[in-house]
Amino acid sequence: MNPRRPWIVGVSGASGTPYAAAVLRGLIDAGESVDLVVSRASRLTLLDETGISFRDAHWRDDLREWLARGADGKPDTFRVDVDGVRHWSAGDLAAGPSSGSYPAKGMLIVPASTAAVAGVALGLSKDLLQRTASVTLKERRPLVVAVRETPLAGQTLKHLVALDEAGAVVLPASPAFYAGATHIQDLVDFVAGRVLDAVGVPHRLYRRWAGELGGSRADRPL
Repeated sequence: MNPRRPWIVGVSGASGTPYAAAVLRGLIDAGESVDLVVSRASRLTLLDETGISFRDAHWRDDLREWLARGADGKPDTFRVDVDGVRHWSAGDLAAGPSSGSYPAKGMLIVPASTAAVAGVALGLSKDLLQRTASVTLKERRPLVVAVRETPLAGQTLKHLVALDEAGAVVLPASPAFYAGATHIQDLVDFVAGRVLDAVGVPHRLYRRWAGELGGSRADRPL
């Protein structure tokens, strides 16, 4: 077990695996311990978006390769130490995070598919990701749901309201442009930074709004 209480990062099957990678890099850079749950559906998305096959038996090597990729899915200059990460198979409902007695800080679902949103809102616990999110809510720990879908159907909106009422932070993967983004990675990092902001993890992923007197026009938020 990690020596410190970890943040649990759940990656569901929605498009947007670069968001998950940026959040993971941000947590690791901040010195946080991380528990990782990669759903079966998200492995197909990861393969489509990066060409990486995420395998339980070789997860550390696959994770290292994943986190070295940029938002375009191509190898970048990122260098990440994954020694502080622990991986749990999505099908392992007896895993540590499935219990409220497991000492986690909270959970970040990045990206969150509408199927994952529904499963958590309805308490279905179909896999470890959904079960861990339900445990996070019942233990009154922080839960951030970075939903990645557009447009949103009425039923999904009801599920998101239910999660908000249960105490979760509903954080759409909606990048802003005031921070002077010049690359796709800048937009990805903005969303990842907002996810980390929601749980108080320090980072330097994007340029913050400083007010009219504190910055140029490029500093203004949307």
